[in-house]
Parts: sequence; structure tokens; C-alpha cells
Amino acid sequence: MNKRNKVKQLNRSADHRKSMIQNMVISLIRHERIESSVAKLKVARSFVEKVITRAKKNLDSNLSGLDDKKKQETILHNTKFLYSYLGDQEIVNKLLSDLSRRYAERVGGYTRIIRLVNRQSDNTEMGILELVDRKTQDELKAEVKSKREAAKPKKEEKPKKAKKEKSTTK
Repeated sequence: MNKRNKVKQLNRSADHRKSMIQNMVISLIRHERIESSVAKLKVARSFVEKVITRAKKNLDSNLSGLDDKKKQETILHNTKFLYSYLGDQEIVNKLLSDLSRRYAERVGGYTRIIRLVNRQSDNTEMGILELVDRKTQDELKAEVKSKREAAKPKKEEKPKKAKKEKSTTK
């Protein structure tokens, strides 16, 4: 019996379950769409909703009633919480800069589950978890490409050294 048990076990140990959900959340934020079994997606959805709501707490509209010191403390606390949970600076930056602004007006319901046909091998219900206002695949690729170009160091041209010629005289 699972009386008063709020955690979906997913037939995994606690550490495995935590890391699996964390990886699913990171993948969803990075790619804005993931495919898995519906049971896993339902668990991951609740975590994603909480993470996006925490990122929205850093927006200026939510911090308007606080003085400067409290604002800085709140922003730092929320950022550290997100980093400790997700562990990836790129994902935290995307959450704080892009997703929190994209969902600023939305009260909740940042994700949707689209059900697919059952998996043939074991008849598991499959589905897609995606963000509601997600970017297209082309936009995401262009964004990644622009980040790579910006991070790429400019190569300074060095004069090429002339190779020494081998003498073939005997």
C-alpha cells in the first residue's frame, strides 16, 4: 500500500530517480522537447514547473516591493537554488534570461504532454513533454551557432615558418 506516499517510485532507487529526473529537466530546458514514457514525463513535468516558477521570482516585477539589499539576496538565493538543483550554468542562464521572460505573464502550465502510440516492445505509454511557447528546432540551432561564434576566440594570423629543406647531396 502506498498510503501518504507522494513520491512516484518509477521502480528506481532514490538516487537513480533523482538523477534521472534532473537529466530530463535539463534536457527539456535545453531542447524544449523530450520524448519518454508518460509516467516519467508526469513526474518530470512537476519538477520543470517548479524550476520555471523559481526562475520567474528573479524578474523585476516580482521584486518591486523590496529594497536593493533584499532584491540582491533574493536573486542570489534563487540563482544558487537553481544551480544546486540543475548543476549546469548554461541551463540556469537560459532559465533566468530566456524562459522566465517568456513565461512572465503565464501563471502556470508551462508544459504539455502529447501522448504517442504505445511502445511496441513492452506496450508502455509513450509521450512528448514540451514547453508551451517553445522555439522551433531551426531557432534553437541558430541560437547555439551564434553562441559558439561569440565564444570562439579570434585567431591571430602568425607568419608561417618555412620548413627546412633537406639536402640530398651524398
